[in-house]
Amino acid sequence: MTKMKNSKKALVLLSGGVDSATALAMAADEFGAENVTALSIYYGQKHVKEIEAAKNIAAHYGVRRLELDLTDMFKFSDCSLLSKNLDAEIPKESYGEQVSKTGGAPVSTYVPFRNGLFLSAAAAYAVSLGADEIFYGAHSDDAAGNAYPDCSEAFNSAMNAAIYEGTGHRVGIRAPFVGITKSEVVAIGVKLGVPYEMTWSCYEGGDKPCGVCGTCRDRKAAFEANGLDID
Repeated sequence: MTKMKNSKKALVLLSGGVDSATALAMAADEFGAENVTALSIYYGQKHVKEIEAAKNIAAHYGVRRLELDLTDMFKFSDCSLLSKNLDAEIPKESYGEQVSKTGGAPVSTYVPFRNGLFLSAAAAYAVSLGADEIFYGAHSDDAAGNAYPDCSEAFNSAMNAAIYEGTGHRVGIRAPFVGITKSEVVAIGVKLGVPYEMTWSCYEGGDKPCGVCGTCRDRKAAFEANGLDID
């Protein structure tokens, strides 16, 4: 029996990291590459390694990729990821350790309301492109302890309701990993054949991942849990 083509379209927020690459793989598998658009957003981060990875991943899946620069939105932020804050040190410890020091406040690598801005921009693109759903890769590990509050299930539900209403019931959000861990995300990606060696997660922009920032630690643990030996 011939598989029917999906007539719906998807827009995927593609940073170039593990989670967004897995979300793109899911969308391409379900909708077909010809019906998927990837959106990569530059926000003034200290390096472009993830953006470069996003280009390669989009090319791998044969999907159209768009870029948007929202740097100016964060010009007053003291986030340690931003190039304007070159002297701000990126923590070299787990998110759990970081949250224990913040007293439950977001960690220093939290970019103010980043996912809210990204999803809002994606909604505008989605309406114009005729996309039915926006995929993004938030997962429960990032939301844990309020490290990144814009990765929580409550945030996702609120944004989904706002975007659905604000687009005249034309666009919804799909956050397939919001209730699962990064290890479980990778397990899904392994089944889909995601080329994780092409992804970049490290907050530093060196030739190789630093291995000790929060996202490097989470990445390594997720890969090891799935029997993968990838930096």
